[in-house]
Amino acid sequence: MRVRLAYGRDGLDVVVPDDAVVVEGSEPAALTDETAAVRRSLRNPLSGPPMSDMVGGAGSVAVVFPDLTRPMPNTTVLPPLLAELEAAGAGPTRVELLCATGTHRRATPAEMEALVGRDVIARYDVHDHVADDGLHVRVGEVEGTPVLLDRRYVEADFRIVTGFVEPHFFAGWSGGPKAACPGLAATPTILEAHSPARIADAGATWLVTEGNPVHEFVSAATALCPPDLSVDVTIDSRRRLTGVFAGVLPASHRAACTFASRSATRTVDGHFDVVLTTNGGHPLDRNLYQAVKGMAAAERVVADRGIIIMAAASGDGLPAEGAFARILGAATSAGQLVRSGGPGALDGWQAQILGRVLGRADVWMYSDGLSDEAITSGFMTPVHDVTAAVGEALDLRGPGARLCVLPRGPLIVPIPEEAAPVPSPG
Repeated sequence: MRVRLAYGRDGLDVVVPDDAVVVEGSEPAALTDETAAVRRSLRNPLSGPPMSDMVGGAGSVAVVFPDLTRPMPNTTVLPPLLAELEAAGAGPTRVELLCATGTHRRATPAEMEALVGRDVIARYDVHDHVADDGLHVRVGEVEGTPVLLDRRYVEADFRIVTGFVEPHFFAGWSGGPKAACPGLAATPTILEAHSPARIADAGATWLVTEGNPVHEFVSAATALCPPDLSVDVTIDSRRRLTGVFAGVLPASHRAACTFASRSATRTVDGHFDVVLTTNGGHPLDRNLYQAVKGMAAAERVVADRGIIIMAAASGDGLPAEGAFARILGAATSAGQLVRSGGPGALDGWQAQILGRVLGRADVWMYSDGLSDEAITSGFMTPVHDVTAAVGEALDLRGPGARLCVLPRGPLIVPIPEEAAPVPSPG
């Protein structure tokens, strides 16, 4: 049968055996009027007063939005949000938009225009956060670690964070408090949030927030300088809104996670010899660093010493910025990657998870944006035809080998049926 994979901007068609288990989600219906839904949520939040009641007497306003590595529909959410602010008296002279990059690279001017829209760029000041620019304010400590957040966010009189909620491989869920930390945090704070011990903890996994040391650090850090309003959304495969959840953290984020969990998980029959996965297509599969998330999704259901076939466009390469490429270049074995996340190791968390995945299964990589040398630097095997690779992998695993396909990668989390029940979000 033919299956369309979420790959790059255009997708990728592959042919797999008819008995393959294809993990597809049943998406919630897209909202018929997205603009009206955003405005309605701001006027009638799940928790706390309407935005207009809170912002009227405030001075400066900071509006935080996700960066170019996230499929957040900023051009859908920001215009009605900004219009509501303006109607409440907070126009462009009082509002600054902050792009929550974490340690990711800054957007080019063209990318930023595409991210938030030409009209927004023309009327509002937009600041692209830089984790190591020194422009951060200490707002307190979590477990003895100073929490440093972007000065523009901290010093704003009214703070709004926006985000999109999807399963996250070590934070449980995206969105909510992650906009502030790690989104607007300084590098030392981000390193502690992603420390080797937190990443290695069994609770740092998909769909789990309670008892998750990563989520708990992020939540505690953000609570030291909380947003006055959080606006989370859920989306379908075409990036249309399926839900809008405005309110005060953590209640609004918890509601979004609960809603998303109904369509973002699927139970499958045990483990599989071969798992074909993606990283959800553009912009999630911009680089190999991001693609580790899709491998971690496949890790959940691949048999011990099975084969994961990863399809991720990776147009930005490894990428060149950050420390991930340097870590791969310095490692002499996949096992060494697991130990690469030492104290102060930028991007070590991603290498740590890649090493863990490689300890369970072989990874074969298909990518238009990566050279064979780049793929082998990560101790993976390059392949140039996904359909052929599936056939070869099944042959290697022998008669009766089973195949699972994750067309949307980490956006639909597979749960092997013998696994323990998934805890409720939040």
